[in-house]
Amino acid sequence: MRLTPDAWIFWQHGFVKLNATIVFTWALMAVLVLGAALITRRLATGHERSRWQNLLEIVVTAIVGQIEDVGLHAPRRYLGFLGTLFLFVAAAALATVVPGYEPPTASLSTTAALALCVLVAVPLFGISGRGLAAYLKSYVQPTPIMLPFNLISEVSRTLALAVRLFGNMMSGGMILAILLSITPLVFPVVMTVLGLLTGMVQAYIFTILAAVYIAAATRNAGSRKAGAGPAAAPPA
Repeated sequence: MRLTPDAWIFWQHGFVKLNATIVFTWALMAVLVLGAALITRRLATGHERSRWQNLLEIVVTAIVGQIEDVGLHAPRRYLGFLGTLFLFVAAAALATVVPGYEPPTASLSTTAALALCVLVAVPLFGISGRGLAAYLKSYVQPTPIMLPFNLISEVSRTLALAVRLFGNMMSGGMILAILLSITPLVFPVVMTVLGLLTGMVQAYIFTILAAVYIAAATRNAGSRKAGAGPAAAPPA
């Protein structure tokens, strides 16, 4: 029984290995890119729209709404990053219905890479929204003593993101494999459905947490912009 898809080796030459995590990750990215290209090649602006375009608009609108509910101003600015995170993790879970497929998110290397993407994106969005000086100043507020604690917080939440997603996805696959070996078919089917639900929940949680971290990094800039409107408005 494989604990993670890292243990499934397709090809190896010396220390160079091509495992299932790499293969399924690139296959999943190829499917997402191809699907996006096919859906968006003939977008319509009138009342006559394809079912795929309607589905795409529903997904995009839902993601934008969730980003806005977190408190991020101009949610479409973050749509590309957060939307891609959600779709990748969700697609990795939904594809488990394909025989022989193992979700790459069941590997700690994949979830660590996703968490590192969040680690890099948070300061980038924070600096672009607040400026370099203001963002760096937040690490020493309210006193310079908080600098090491804020740095530890950045690292610990990144580790928590990676381990949480890895643990939930890996445990679901392990439970399903155990049930397949000791129970009739009906129970694994039920667990597969529950696994799909769990995967969607994990995709939602991962994306929302990333949005919360970005909102925390940009909130001062957003607050200034929100407060500047009434102050700048001329008196009636």
